[in-house]
Amino acid sequence: MRHFEFHRSHRIGWLRAAVLGANDGIVSTASLIIGVAAAHASHSAILLTGVAGLAAGAMSMAAGEYVSVSSQADTETADLARERQELATEPDHELEELTGIYVGRGLTSDLAQQVALQLTAHDALGAHARDELGISEILTARPVQAALYSAGTFAVGAALPLLVTYFASESNTVLYVSIMSLIFLAVLGGLAARAGGANIWKGTARVAFWGALAMAITAGVGSLFGVVAA
Repeated sequence: MRHFEFHRSHRIGWLRAAVLGANDGIVSTASLIIGVAAAHASHSAILLTGVAGLAAGAMSMAAGEYVSVSSQADTETADLARERQELATEPDHELEELTGIYVGRGLTSDLAQQVALQLTAHDALGAHARDELGISEILTARPVQAALYSAGTFAVGAALPLLVTYFASESNTVLYVSIMSLIFLAVLGGLAARAGGANIWKGTARVAFWGALAMAITAGVGSLFGVVAA
């Protein structure tokens, strides 16, 4: 019978971007709505602020993720180009370097050299990328994927407190958005932890705590300026 193992490492790239986008969408939009509502703005002004926050936040997340992950991709490309040149000009030194890596991981010198020789013959650049630079197919940078996931999940996350605001009365906006956003964050934390194979309760508590803190601070700021404006 063939042995089968299920791992979650292949989810790291999109899962990080998706969780970050959804979490930021809920927290930033809910905090924005709560801050404006606490300043005694009209219901239409609160909704308009939330919609503007959704649009601006989604574009900001997409641009930020694209630029950030593109920088990582550029660094990986530069490192691979340098490694390719060194393999062409200093193959003996590169073989010795790869052997040293395997010795450091616990192999004997003879076995490490055999492994290095065979991997170099099979795919020298791939062996150095994986074992020397830490670059693999699973963890490689994908700027467009990260940007799309971040923008899309931010928009979905931001739409949740916005829907609550739409249906809530003006006097209950702060209460309803706060409670429902914490529930959304708790669910998101639990789902992210489950997808990543982590402890569900710990993931839920972590996300909910920081969301509650952000909303409490913006509510305080909104109340302060609302009182001052009055």
